Amino acid sequence: MLERDGYLPGVPCWVDTTQPDPEAAVAFYSGLFGWDFQELMPGSASRYFIARLRGGDVAAVGSQPEGAPPAATWNTYVWVESADEAAANALSAGGRVLAEPFDVGGAGRMAVLADPEGGAFCVWQAKAHRGAQIVNEPGSLNFNGLNTRDPEGAKVFYGSVFGWQAFGLGGGAEMWRLPGYGSFLEQSDPGLRERVAASGGPAGFEDVVATLNPIPQDEADTPAHWSVTFAVDDADATAARAAELGGTVLVEPHDAPWVRTTVITDPQGATFIASRFVPENKDLELEAGSTLSAS
Repeated sequence: MLERDGYLPGVPCWVDTTQPDPEAAVAFYSGLFGWDFQELMPGSASRYFIARLRGGDVAAVGSQPEGAPPAATWNTYVWVESADEAAANALSAGGRVLAEPFDVGGAGRMAVLADPEGGAFCVWQAKAHRGAQIVNEPGSLNFNGLNTRDPEGAKVFYGSVFGWQAFGLGGGAEMWRLPGYGSFLEQSDPGLRERVAASGGPAGFEDVVATLNPIPQDEADTPAHWSVTFAVDDADATAARAAELGGTVLVEPHDAPWVRTTVITDPQGATFIASRFVPENKDLELEAGSTLSAS
């Protein structure tokens, strides 16, 4: 897998998890995915550990912000040219600014935003830190997904803020595409479109940047949220290993369109998806009440 060095504006580029006990989370994820960690702020009250595979940044574990509820979560970051402009655009489109744009040392500038339904996400204006360097291989970020009760409203909001368009994948699944993303990827990965077509992917799939997942009606207590999916080489083994390390398997490994997938909660309560790409599953129908992401 080619290493990334920057992203097109409007593409999810980074994930981190905020945890009540960051050191315990480091132990869990290193045991689960084989991540190596480097602490960026030793001696500080706020902890931030960068996770790496083969020396490339893949994710991070950090302390919870002061005053935040004591609940662990995974956070999605979207690459933007200007965090300030993105925050202003989100407000104009009916969203909220949960944390005003601020500098993160020399790494970049960010803001925490929410869509009109309350789904929170971050925007990242890169300086030294240029997002995940390794993606789409076992133990690294594979997808980010919006879980929403108002897909049509989400299409208006995210289309306005990032230029995203809804993309029907078949089998009841929908995704977000950013026109031109495939061309951006082709610059460093020639032949991408041909490989996508050879695997059975529909035209335009190379532009996909995230999933769009309606929250089932029977999940009345589930708020709108962004979810994180990590690629694995064996979803069943990953679920078993997570349980051994103190995590909880919320959704047992199962086949879904294009993947075999499982939903896991870490010992402190942050939920994520582990998914193995299975091209043979491309024509499966999405079962009623199920999604391609954590809900």
